[in-house]
Amino acid sequence: MPTYNLNINGKQHTVDVDSDTPLLWILRDDIRLLGTKFGCGIAHCGVCTVHLDGKAIRSCAYPVSEVLSKKITTIEGLSKNGDHPVQKAWLEHDVAQCGYCQAGQIMTASALLKENSNPSDEEIRRAMNGNLCRCATYTRINRAIRTAAKEM
Repeated sequence: MPTYNLNINGKQHTVDVDSDTPLLWILRDDIRLLGTKFGCGIAHCGVCTVHLDGKAIRSCAYPVSEVLSKKITTIEGLSKNGDHPVQKAWLEHDVAQCGYCQAGQIMTASALLKENSNPSDEEIRRAMNGNLCRCATYTRINRAIRTAAKEM
């Protein structure tokens, strides 16, 4: 089995996995970062979203061979104390119900705001499209993103 060196949340990690192993399973099973969840396994639900060089990606669809030499950020690495503006806005707007999708939602929203600090409602809808929430907290999600944009 090949050995891969990965930069995850600013730390180097070495894993021995097959080249087609999805990043999601490396994060959860090998590195034990459990904030990134498994949802659909086919990159449709957004639950497994992480940042790859600052861009939101679905980690279930990225094999380890495609993430080498890139900076991987998970929900655990977004901020040290849960004080990223998006995380704070999520609490302020009481977004989470069951909470299962929230790490993916937060990672997608924070990537959007990094690229566009003042998105329109349409830009928010487009960026968040495909991040599914079974509890349907979409209105609160959008409000939280608007609040976080003001802080950023």
